[in-house]
Amino acid sequence: MKVAVVGATGMVGEVMLKVLAERNFPITELLLVASERSVGKKLLFKKKEHFVVGLADAVIARPDIAIFSAGGSTSLEWAPKFAEVGTTVIDNSSAWRMDADTKLVVPEINAHLLTKNDKIIANPNCSTIQMVMALNPLHKKYQMKRVVVSTYQSVSGTGVKAVQQLENEMAGVQGEMAYPYPINRNALPHCDVFLENGYTKEEMKLAREPQKILDDRTFSVSATAVRIPTAGGHSESVNVEFHNDFELSEIRKLLSETPGIVVQDNPDTNTYPMPIYAHDKDEVFVGRIRRDETQRNTLNMWIVSDNLRKGAATNAVQIAEYLVEKNLV
Repeated sequence: MKVAVVGATGMVGEVMLKVLAERNFPITELLLVASERSVGKKLLFKKKEHFVVGLADAVIARPDIAIFSAGGSTSLEWAPKFAEVGTTVIDNSSAWRMDADTKLVVPEINAHLLTKNDKIIANPNCSTIQMVMALNPLHKKYQMKRVVVSTYQSVSGTGVKAVQQLENEMAGVQGEMAYPYPINRNALPHCDVFLENGYTKEEMKLAREPQKILDDRTFSVSATAVRIPTAGGHSESVNVEFHNDFELSEIRKLLSETPGIVVQDNPDTNTYPMPIYAHDKDEVFVGRIRRDETQRNTLNMWIVSDNLRKGAATNAVQIAEYLVEKNLV
């Protein structure tokens, strides 16, 4: 199995390599790929040094799978070139997510739709992944009508420049700014760029991607995305209105029995999900499960996950594992 990691020198790329090693993904040849300025650098994978190569050389090598985390413009240009030589691309950018011919995959939910003909597969937005992981089993049983979500997102979702800004501000050091305002001791209701409708791109991803993943346009999602000064892990306050009523005990049981979900929900012991506990883990943590007492058939819950792992790298590697298991590459 010849595998290319495109964007190997970036923040998500580093986690991709860590996850591939941890899960013992069956690699016979590894290509570490990055922009021209990084070509020739050495990176370690399983204690072995690998030289970084450019995109053109990687295409010539015809890998079986290429996992992309190099930005939308790179994916739009290069994913089709890899696909043309027979490589299956798993893309972590937003470039292909809403393309009608490209599947948007969370393996626990819809990997069964993948075929050998799917040469470009989209990895959903990090905030979307953790939300649909929790919503999927509930939607199947109670039928969602409307979701209102507010996110509390880590600076790591923006990238290394934002992490550096936070660290500089905490240390009282002047440095380059990833955001238009300080992030330390602050909260920015501004994730990604603003659109004409007043929402940000991140908020519209949260509105549209769940409908595609769950293959259902009968429910709606309204989102507000906020950046907070945490170094890793996204949190979400989710309010879900269902067509059918529920028992809280049933909700907890359903979620507890869902692979990839961990329920942390005991107010008596102050047990609830937090980014500090989700760090470096692959599960999606759900707690603060309670009925919305202002409206019928409506539930509140709090969802937390490591945005660089299940929100990005782990989900992509799980897609690759499914492709190998089902002989689709």
